[in-house]
Amino acid sequence: MRSRTNMPRGSVHTLWLHSQLLQSNFLGTDPERRIDVYVPHGHDGNGLLLLVDLAAFLSGGPMHTGWKAFGENLPDRLDRLIADGTLPPVVVAMPDCFTRLGGNQYINSSVMGPWADVLIKEAVPLVETQFACGGNGRRGVFGKSSGGYGAMVHAMLYPHFWAAAACHSGDMGFELMFFSEFAGVLRTLSAYDFNIRAWLDNFLSKPKQKGGDLHTLLILAMCASFDPDPSAPYGIRLPVDTQTCELIPDRWHNFLRWDPLKLAEEHGAGLKKLKALFFDCGTFDQYNLLYGARRLHRQLEQRGIAHTYEEFKDDHSSIDYRLDRSLPLLVKALH
Repeated sequence: MRSRTNMPRGSVHTLWLHSQLLQSNFLGTDPERRIDVYVPHGHDGNGLLLLVDLAAFLSGGPMHTGWKAFGENLPDRLDRLIADGTLPPVVVAMPDCFTRLGGNQYINSSVMGPWADVLIKEAVPLVETQFACGGNGRRGVFGKSSGGYGAMVHAMLYPHFWAAAACHSGDMGFELMFFSEFAGVLRTLSAYDFNIRAWLDNFLSKPKQKGGDLHTLLILAMCASFDPDPSAPYGIRLPVDTQTCELIPDRWHNFLRWDPLKLAEEHGAGLKKLKALFFDCGTFDQYNLLYGARRLHRQLEQRGIAHTYEEFKDDHSSIDYRLDRSLPLLVKALH
C-alpha cells in the first residue's frame, strides 16, 4: 500500500533464469527461477548501480513486490526514497531462491544447491546484461534474517564481486540461536521415531502448515545448509544425539564453521575491500541475534575493519522500515 499517491512510480520487470547450476539438484528444486527487477521512474537501468535483495526464510524475492497492508512493498519504498531525494536512482533485483525446504542461506550446499554460485554466476549476470546496470564496484547486496546472513557471508567470501552489503538481523552467534532449538525439534520428531523422511513427507503433503511445524522445518533446513549429508533422507542429519540432545562434535563443528563469527576470523580481511558494510539488530530480537551482532561488531572493531553497526528498539519481525537507513548508505557509498 503506497504511502503517497503523488510519487513517480518505478517499473517492475520479471526475468526468468533457467539455471544450469540447479539442474538435477539433490532436492529437486525447480531450476527455473523468477527474478523481479525494480527500475526507477525515468530510467531503463542503463548505467545505474545494482542492489540485490536476498529474502528471508519462508520468503522469496517476488514476495517483496506484492501488495502489503499497512505498509510498503519494496518498490513502493524505493519510489518514496528516490522521490524524497534520500536514495539515488538504483536498480534492485529480487531473485526467487525458495527451495523445497522452505528457504535459503545463499551458500553452496550439496543438498540445498549451489546457491552462492547461482547468484554470482547466473542471476546477477542475467540482470546486469538485461538492464546494462551494476558491474564491478557498482553492485551491492542486502537482506534480513536468512537474507541478512546471506548478505554478510557473501560480503566475507566474495568481496571481489560485491562492493557493499547490508545485513538486517542476520543469523550469527549459532550457539545462542540454534543450540536451544534442537530439543524442540527432537520432541516433534519423537512422534515419528526420529524419522526425518517421515516427518517431512507428512509436512509436505499437508494442505496447511502450522507455525510450530515451520519452525521445525527451518532447523532441518539449517542442517541441510550447514552440515549436508546426501546419503541421509532429504540430505539432513541432526548435530545432536536424538536421545540426550548432546552435541555431536564433528557435526556441530560443521555448523559453527558457517557462523559469521567464525567466518570473520578467516575471511574478515575481505571486508576491508568493501565500500560500505552495514549491519544492525533489534534489542529485543527473539532469536538472540543481538548478542552475535554485538560480538561481530566488537571483532570488526578490534581488527580495524570499517563498518556501521546499529541497534534499534524492536524485535525480529516486521522491520522493513530499517531499509530506509541501509539502502541510502549503500547506494551513496557505491557512487
